[in-house]
Amino acid sequence: MTFTSNNAEWWPFVFILIAGWLATDAWRFAGVVLGRRLSETSQIFLLVRSVATALVAAVIARLVVFPSGALAETALGLRIAAAAIGFVAFLAGGQRVVVGVGVSVAILAAGMLAGL
Repeated sequence: MTFTSNNAEWWPFVFILIAGWLATDAWRFAGVVLGRRLSETSQIFLLVRSVATALVAAVIARLVVFPSGALAETALGLRIAAAAIGFVAFLAGGQRVVVGVGVSVAILAAGMLAGL
């Protein structure tokens, strides 16, 4: 059975439900249930947190160095400067994510308007 073998109108919604929601939320639910028994200072928790942080850092680095869409039309220096200044603003602003992201977006928007 393939996605296109069923012509029923409801089929895409069932497919989205199964593939997009049920498959990912089952793992999230399992993580919450299993994670309740872990101590925040345990070695396995530190390993999981380190891997998760590394994955997020890799995704951010990929978005900065190899972007797509409108961001790909900006200069690499502008993207790196916006990320670096946003990180400094994050630290200076009490480690609030909204401050870091807001400053980075403002720098990117200003640079794009300036034609960089």
